[in-house]
Amino acid sequence: MVRLNFDKSADGLIPAIVQEYGTGLVLMLAYINRLSWEKTLETGKAHFWSRSRQSLWLKGESSGHVQLVREILVDCDEDTVIFQVEQLGGAACHTGHISCFFRRVVGDDLEIEGKPVFDPAQVYGSKGNK
Repeated sequence: MVRLNFDKSADGLIPAIVQEYGTGLVLMLAYINRLSWEKTLETGKAHFWSRSRQSLWLKGESSGHVQLVREILVDCDEDTVIFQVEQLGGAACHTGHISCFFRRVVGDDLEIEGKPVFDPAQVYGSKGNK
């Protein structure tokens, strides 16, 4: 198994940049630990460590918008990865947007780019859980 350097950070987490396979569109940024790394390699589905819940998180376990990992790139220090994924369900962001990076800084404001492809209330319920 490929070993990553999880010991560089006090919490054992390293960044995982998620891109759409084929286009390179950045979908999201999340964090992985050893457990989520191993589950990703084992299943071929993107797993992360939820910092807010302090638990393993299979992307799409609530929404069905799973990320199938097609390629993984590792940086020179082995402490950051890029998951190139096939995004099922059309959107990576819990807001319904294709990418979590759907806002652009314009002067002193944020300008929204594009429209959501799904209604979060229908996918996650009224509480908006991800």
